[in-house]
Amino acid sequence: MEENSEGNSWAKRLKSSKAFRRGVGIPAIIAVVLYVASFFLDEPLRSSMEQKMNRDLKGYSVRLPKLHVQLLGLSLTLKGVIVSQQAHPELPVITIPVLKASIHWLGIFSGRLVAEFMLDQPKININLQQLRHEAESKVPLKERGWQQVVEDIYPLKINTLKIKDASITYIDKDQKRPLILNHFNLKANNIRNIHLPDQVYPSSFHLDTAIFDTGHGTVDGAANFLAEPFPGIKGRLKLEKVPIDYFNTVIARSNISLHGGLLRATGDAEYSPKVKNVHLENLDIQGMNMDYIHTQRTAGAEKKRAVEAGKTAMNLTNKPGLLIRADRVSLTGCTLGMVNKAARRPYRIFLSDTDLQMSNFSNQFSQGTAKIILKAKFMGSGITTASANFRPEKEGPDLDLYVKIEESQLTAMNDLLRAYGDFDVSAGIFSLVTELHFKNGAISGYIKPFFKNTKVYDRRKDKDRGIFHQMYEKMIGGVAKILENRSHREVATKVDIKGKANKPETSSWQIVAELIKNAFFKAILPSFEKEVTGGGKR
Repeated sequence: MEENSEGNSWAKRLKSSKAFRRGVGIPAIIAVVLYVASFFLDEPLRSSMEQKMNRDLKGYSVRLPKLHVQLLGLSLTLKGVIVSQQAHPELPVITIPVLKASIHWLGIFSGRLVAEFMLDQPKININLQQLRHEAESKVPLKERGWQQVVEDIYPLKINTLKIKDASITYIDKDQKRPLILNHFNLKANNIRNIHLPDQVYPSSFHLDTAIFDTGHGTVDGAANFLAEPFPGIKGRLKLEKVPIDYFNTVIARSNISLHGGLLRATGDAEYSPKVKNVHLENLDIQGMNMDYIHTQRTAGAEKKRAVEAGKTAMNLTNKPGLLIRADRVSLTGCTLGMVNKAARRPYRIFLSDTDLQMSNFSNQFSQGTAKIILKAKFMGSGITTASANFRPEKEGPDLDLYVKIEESQLTAMNDLLRAYGDFDVSAGIFSLVTELHFKNGAISGYIKPFFKNTKVYDRRKDKDRGIFHQMYEKMIGGVAKILENRSHREVATKVDIKGKANKPETSSWQIVAELIKNAFFKAILPSFEKEVTGGGKR
């Protein structure tokens, strides 16, 4: 009996051992077979996928050097992907060292078969030629085949996207000054709205990147990538220490020269089929030097841009369904200038040490009055203060403006005097007070400049100039001395401005009469009136 019992025990153990080996061994063998088979599939699949992507893309070409499929985990790894624009293939648009696509296993628990994509250190490079060609193309972006290419890589819909340590580079005309976002990281979850489908924005995302040399930016938010007719997104933005002079080559086409400056900003935005809000809490710019440069060659383009900007502003003003707000915008330690190269003799007018504070700006009348307060130095010396209150109105600007310039050195304005009066000064003080009101499409107000202790002719400085020019400067200086206010030793005039807001009308005869009465030449005040009010006749 004992022998039979022991025999039965050994038999049971043997059967159990065989069952265990079958239970473990067969899956192990299958795993090995699938692992080995994966390598035999790599090249056929690589070649087929490259052909499909090139067939589906319009205007672009794809090169796929390496691919590895893992049948065991149903994952796919692409290596060295290069995408080039066919019109300008010399610089690849996209380079992806590693792209991994796999099943998003967490989605299976929710009964959905979806994918997870991970891109490691991709590089996006765009230059001005490529951008212009893209803009000129008659094929819409959504018809270029990019979505089909993603499906060519992996047949499942993407539910999670991870981009690690990417770089995005834009090269404008100056190849030595590219715009670069480094260490760009993005993670977006629940793209297919598997979880929280009842939420307005069921998907979450996080983005962070280095901006140019010193800057950094982050965006945290939520989205509905499946919303129709376009995806909805809501996020919070934070920018730190962004060097804005990198944009100089880009905005130079708008006649703006930009040097130095750091930008800092916080805010949030929501853009969806139902809601369109942009809320800027703070925007701070420090140490920026910016000039607007007017030239004869670009005068036509400048006028066209001004008209287009005006139309855009009018379209946005009180536009239903769109709210644009800025709680606070500040400029500190900045220099703002205007260079006129179209004048007979070029000149520059500028404000240095500018401290500008704007609050409660909005495109909607219901948001209340916006305010601007400015402190600066006109031409580097004249203490300047200004304030403005304005509201967005459909009929035109609704604005009250007050400006005061105190005791600016007149010699700093010699380029302006040479351009409009063909003379310069060796001494003098310039001041100005103006009050302007825009309402219901009309402008009213005045400009009152003061010139004090003016000295036009200088024997030592002007000795080498022609005899007629010396006589001309003596005459101007003599008239000023004869007619100036004896008690205050200053020359002043008041120019009234009245007319339509888009084209202020100031009588030239009124200006000339006032200037003759108060003893100054008739050229400088019209020029100041034009620059301050943006109107007048040239």
